[in-house]
Amino acid sequence: MTPDQLADALRGALVHAVDDGTFALDPAAIPASVHIERPRQREHGDWSTNVALQLAKKAGMNPRAFAEELARRLGDVPGIAAVEIAGPGFLNIRLDAAAAGELARGIVEQGAAYGRNDTFAGLKVNLEFVSANPTGPLHIGGVRWAAVGDALARVLAASGADVTREYYFNDHGAQIDRFARSLVARARGEEAPEDGYGGQYITEIADQVVADALAAGEPDPRTLPDDEAREAFRARGVELMFAEIRQSLHDFGVDFDVYFHEDSLHESGAVDRAVARLRESGHMYEADGALWLRTTEFGDDKDRVVIKSDGEAAYIAGDIAYYLDKRERGFDRVVIMLGSDHHGYVGRMMAVCAAFGDTPHVNLELLIGQLVNLVKDGEPVRMSKRAGTIITIDDLVEAVGVDAARYALSRSSSDQQIDLDLDLLAKATNENPVYYVQYAHARTAAVGRNAAEAGVRREDGFDASLLDHESEAKLLGLLADFPRVVAQAGDLREPHRVARYAEEVAGAYHKWYDQKRRVVPWGDEEITDAHRTRLWLNDATRQVLANALGLLGVSAPERM
Repeated sequence: MTPDQLADALRGALVHAVDDGTFALDPAAIPASVHIERPRQREHGDWSTNVALQLAKKAGMNPRAFAEELARRLGDVPGIAAVEIAGPGFLNIRLDAAAAGELARGIVEQGAAYGRNDTFAGLKVNLEFVSANPTGPLHIGGVRWAAVGDALARVLAASGADVTREYYFNDHGAQIDRFARSLVARARGEEAPEDGYGGQYITEIADQVVADALAAGEPDPRTLPDDEAREAFRARGVELMFAEIRQSLHDFGVDFDVYFHEDSLHESGAVDRAVARLRESGHMYEADGALWLRTTEFGDDKDRVVIKSDGEAAYIAGDIAYYLDKRERGFDRVVIMLGSDHHGYVGRMMAVCAAFGDTPHVNLELLIGQLVNLVKDGEPVRMSKRAGTIITIDDLVEAVGVDAARYALSRSSSDQQIDLDLDLLAKATNENPVYYVQYAHARTAAVGRNAAEAGVRREDGFDASLLDHESEAKLLGLLADFPRVVAQAGDLREPHRVARYAEEVAGAYHKWYDQKRRVVPWGDEEITDAHRTRLWLNDATRQVLANALGLLGVSAPERM
């Protein structure tokens, strides 16, 4: 019996009790799907529900009496071994071994589809993450968003959403100007501007800009007048830097559907159109020669200048136009993942969302991530050999590999600051969480190979009632929970829940394996349905671990 089947049985019992007059309840009050969850303490049963507490008052009954009647009706449902009432009216439900064990076959048959759900079916989501300025290699903060953002995109897609991954390419503004001036200075052998960028990568890019120009038969950009030199180094330098960022992300397993250029907002007239729309709705006003947006009407701490007194667009103008552009492209939800230095950005952008007639925190969601610190030999890792002042994506991958980096960055809530121990992540021991989960998957694969060599085949038999050991009940209970975990991770925008769940499954599998519940017979022992049925459970665990790791963008190795 799957969790969905149990929920349906609960709803069926409620409907029948209303139909026969036992519960004086409006049928519309019965939830479309009765919520069930795993009890905190395993000895309390396989599943629990508080539906009696939710509905008893509406039915004019004591919650415990309501629960007792519901328990009596559930006792007749095949597959339910016992129903116990706890506290004021909680129902703790135990399944019989056969009903619980049937899940193993269901998971194997569903394969990669197991865990997927339709929570967000029909929803178009634009998920913007990383969006680092192309003024240097991708640093560790951006790497965290790469791992978490891509995992979130996978989780939302597994919950039925149509997800577009988008990278906002910041190729406009003062930072790009400083980047260009830094390249020019380095190419000419001069000191970098005081507000410029350092690091070996600046030299590498400056040299490449010169080499490319000369190879194409163009004038040496170092000899051009200052304005022309800055433009030459800006155009080609940004192109080279962004190509490097894209390649690093691709090597990290992260690719985007859309790379949106900030410059296009200004060149296409999108900023002017957005401003005009806000003017028409009465949310703009002029003061001190500038054009302002009345964001205080929508909860912001102050109104915002959109067009400055000199006629230039303020930074928020691009943000306004970009949000409107996404909505006009047909996205129902715009989700933007930002660094910890962007807390002040939330109020103004939610005001922009409301000014366009949208619903803040629904049509627009802003997720704020915290810092990542790297530790090696017990000491903070402070700088990159190439970038000088930052740790880059390539530094992290070189130190621990893609799988360990992605898993470690995804397994903690993004609103928490984390310390990554590089020594731990490089270890092939159970202390290393990614190794622990991947090893569990590799172990399931090894059991499958050994079973095949011994002639144990799933298709030759299955008897769910034979999965009656406590370790099997624990493992099956966890496997049953996977669809709920995926749906919750998507709903809460917390893909780390999938990683923590995978670790629980790995732990339960290792314990089951250690109980000598053998899949392969000893010596000349005859192959029985017990061996075959355990192979179904082994392979079901393998499938769930592979599906969970896949949602995190982490490989599921067959051998380790």
